[in-house]
Amino acid sequence: MDIMLNQNNSSSQTTAVHTYLSDLQARIVSGLEALDPTTRFIRDAWQRPSHEKLQGGGVSCVLENAAVFERAGVLFSDVRGSALPTAATQHRPDLAGRPFTATGVSLVIHPRNPYVPTVHLNVRCFTAHSTEPQQQSVSWFGGGMDLTPYYGFAEDARHFHQTCKDALTPFGEDKYPRFKKWCDEYFYLKHRQEPRGIGGIFYDDFLELGFEGSFAMTRAVGDAFLVAYLPIVQRHMNDTFGETERSFQAYRRGRYVEFNLVWDRGTLFGLQSEGRTESILCSMPPTASWRYQYTPAVGSPEAQLYSDFLVARDWV
Repeated sequence: MDIMLNQNNSSSQTTAVHTYLSDLQARIVSGLEALDPTTRFIRDAWQRPSHEKLQGGGVSCVLENAAVFERAGVLFSDVRGSALPTAATQHRPDLAGRPFTATGVSLVIHPRNPYVPTVHLNVRCFTAHSTEPQQQSVSWFGGGMDLTPYYGFAEDARHFHQTCKDALTPFGEDKYPRFKKWCDEYFYLKHRQEPRGIGGIFYDDFLELGFEGSFAMTRAVGDAFLVAYLPIVQRHMNDTFGETERSFQAYRRGRYVEFNLVWDRGTLFGLQSEGRTESILCSMPPTASWRYQYTPAVGSPEAQLYSDFLVARDWV
């Protein structure tokens, strides 16, 4: 169901989305900083120059080379442009060329300890504005979160997926299984024929609950992030590891780089819309490696990641 919005409603709703997402960024940064009180995120507020095609600004909160997180980026952006880029209208070709507003929070966290998984979250709202008197503005939501372990733990996978399910169930029993399947299919490296991680939830071009209901569901997803991730970090951040684990972590990070540069629609949207490259590529790990035809030793923890975790399965 598409909800068409007049300009006044569109403006007030855009303000509500902006306020929520800006606050979400602050809450997530505070939650992550609490894990290591000796470090603080760099807060980089930025604004697009008035002469550029993409207008607006945001705040990039970045942590690098810290004790718990080797790199963490929690990014808020609120930008507008004269024409929606191809990546944003892949499923809505009727909106191609319209001016737009895009507001979102996106984060990727790369921990130092290989027993702590990398995690990704994105929650966003797009509004395609009217260009003719007979047109109405159109808004829709997207988002989700997914977990990418280097060493698999069933307890972590169950907790992460249960938290995602609990966040979505109030909005319909169909939402978690549907968005889990969508996540499994989206975060898949087709050229490698393997999942990026253990998945989570993913949805896009979503407005079937109306604006208020779809916004409420997106808030529930955003609010669930710290509940889903922090207990996993606390469980493993002090686990002992050595060069073998770090080497495997770097190898698997290479897969993360491949997905983001080849398949990720968010990365493509940012680059196609001439977004802020430094923020867009903040999702990359600080180090990664590639090996030719690498196969982990049979029966090893590294092999178990492939056999037991890098497969589509029901965790809850």
